[in-house]
Amino acid sequence: MGKKIGLLLAGAIAALVLLFHLGPLVGLAITLAVLYYAFKKWLKAPSTFGKVVWALIGCAALVASASNVPALIALVAAYGLYVVYKKWNGAKDEHAVPEADDPFVNFEKQWAELHKHY
Repeated sequence: MGKKIGLLLAGAIAALVLLFHLGPLVGLAITLAVLYYAFKKWLKAPSTFGKVVWALIGCAALVASASNVPALIALVAAYGLYVVYKKWNGAKDEHAVPEADDPFVNFEKQWAELHKHY
């Protein structure tokens, strides 16, 4: 019971932090999209003037995205919510291999059997 209350409290705090930092998160997404678009256009620009213009736009987007550092707090809070969700449901690690299906465990057992015979 205490574990569920702790998870509920951690989830509520993470949700509030995520909501409070939603603005910088949206700003970061927009500025990174502009930066990506400017980089793609810079690579395809046929003239030097075009490359300079897209480089300036890219630099402005980079500076604007750097000003959205609080968005990193929102990303950490979103990850915290994910972890709380996983622990709340008691989900096991989906990447874990069951011991019976683990080829290394089976190899160890077979290797031990070979050493018994010799």
